[in-house]
Amino acid sequence: MNTSKQNSGEHSSPRSDKHIKLFIPGPSEVRAEILDAQANWMIGHRMPECADLVGSILPKLSQVFYTKQTVLITASSGTGLWEAAARNCIAKKALTCDNGAFASRFSDVVGLNGKEMEVLSVPWGQPVLPEQVIERLATGEFDAVTLVHNETSTGVTSPIKEIAQAIRALPNGQDIMILVDSVSGLAGARIEMDAWDLDVVLASSQKAFALPPGLAFCAVSDRAMAKARTVPARGYYFDFISLAKSIAKNQTPATPAVSLLYALDRQLDDIMAEGLDNRFARHLAMRDRTLEWLRGKGFEIFAAAGYESPTVSCAANNLDIDISALNKYLRGHGMIISNGYGDLKGKTFRIAHMGDTQMNEMEELFTAMDGFFA
Repeated sequence: MNTSKQNSGEHSSPRSDKHIKLFIPGPSEVRAEILDAQANWMIGHRMPECADLVGSILPKLSQVFYTKQTVLITASSGTGLWEAAARNCIAKKALTCDNGAFASRFSDVVGLNGKEMEVLSVPWGQPVLPEQVIERLATGEFDAVTLVHNETSTGVTSPIKEIAQAIRALPNGQDIMILVDSVSGLAGARIEMDAWDLDVVLASSQKAFALPPGLAFCAVSDRAMAKARTVPARGYYFDFISLAKSIAKNQTPATPAVSLLYALDRQLDDIMAEGLDNRFARHLAMRDRTLEWLRGKGFEIFAAAGYESPTVSCAANNLDIDISALNKYLRGHGMIISNGYGDLKGKTFRIAHMGDTQMNEMEELFTAMDGFFA
């Protein structure tokens, strides 16, 4: 067998030249080097080579989560890990915090898994705040809280650190599972699993990790693992106990997405080389420049001041532009942004600045958009 393609990093079939650069909040733009990493020869998921691959990934992934506790990898989207968090960590009743489309969907998943729940509704565009959560938890009937760190639909980042501090200060605060979706935050916006005393932080590959879709990751606290052991009917595919038993051997219970693991390993090397602090600073700089450009054009920012996401900016369409026409124009320049999500379609539009996107690429986008508005 000729291994020259593997060794040289060449593809067996060329990629399409019709590349549209993605400034959408997922899937995000993936660099050619990361796409090429998937082209390694296939290995069996029980071969030592696969265990070595997972063993290479886990320490780096733990650094991204800022944790020394258990990190799990699944072949799924982040949606699967919503289900995992619900099935493994809720025994009594969950307070589900809804301030956007994905927070609402996380809440739906809790109910669809048969868990008792109560919804804390916050206006879209606003963050979830500690005092709102604590007021509802005062009854003492809840054993879990679900939160979205970075709401992709609205471009809002909620103050997870402060919310967690307030929860832990409650008389029963140590018994409450803090379950956090950071799908469009992790690897682009700072979230520290251990220092912030969180129980589950989940994410997926196709957002700020700048990987193809198909992998999801979560960090699980020792406290959450202990809780899971007491919860019946955790299911099969997303059972934390089964996943943790396998990951301790650098394996997964079911067949993993091996090609994506190669890409993840390479991307984590590059993230470590850039440095997490530098990566966060780059995202914030791109966020600030995006907000500056939007305001300069006369657009209002949909997110509440002070809570604007580092990875995706959401603009109110107060100028009533034709967003579809804008994207048709941008496609002619080899790029695309995102319309508003769900009920916000046409009312907002979103510009992602996440993953491996660089400031010069943002400037190229703004120059093209300037042409549309000229």
